[in-house]
Amino acid sequence: MRLSSRSRGQPEVNLTSLIDVVFLLLIFFMVSTSFVKQSQISIRLPEAEASAAPEEPPERLEIMITESGTFLVNGRELINNRPETIRNALQKVSDGDNTLPLTISADANARHQYVVTAMDVAGRLGFTTINIATVDDPQSRETGR
Repeated sequence: MRLSSRSRGQPEVNLTSLIDVVFLLLIFFMVSTSFVKQSQISIRLPEAEASAAPEEPPERLEIMITESGTFLVNGRELINNRPETIRNALQKVSDGDNTLPLTISADANARHQYVVTAMDVAGRLGFTTINIATVDDPQSRETGR
């Protein structure tokens, strides 16, 4: 029995399907990649210095608002809660120095309008450093209300 041997030629590798798959992967990754630059918030952090602490703390202004809407500027009660009265009291206490830090302390049950009025008057006078605080009634913490 005679077996015929075929002449074997060089095997051929079809690269067409491989190129197609690589090309499709390339297109997929290009489409799914985001090229948009994300917006960033610029934050300026304070830096500590090795210098000595200031001897005198800077003078502060405080507007206190009670639950009933009574305004106190640096502990002195105003005759009414009109914006003109608040403005005159702030000008008198600050002597026109609007770089002083201003703290607006309001009772937790005070109307929001009173706080907005105080902020508006301070902003119109040119105060830029305004802190806002709330004052809880100590009795409400004890009773759990």
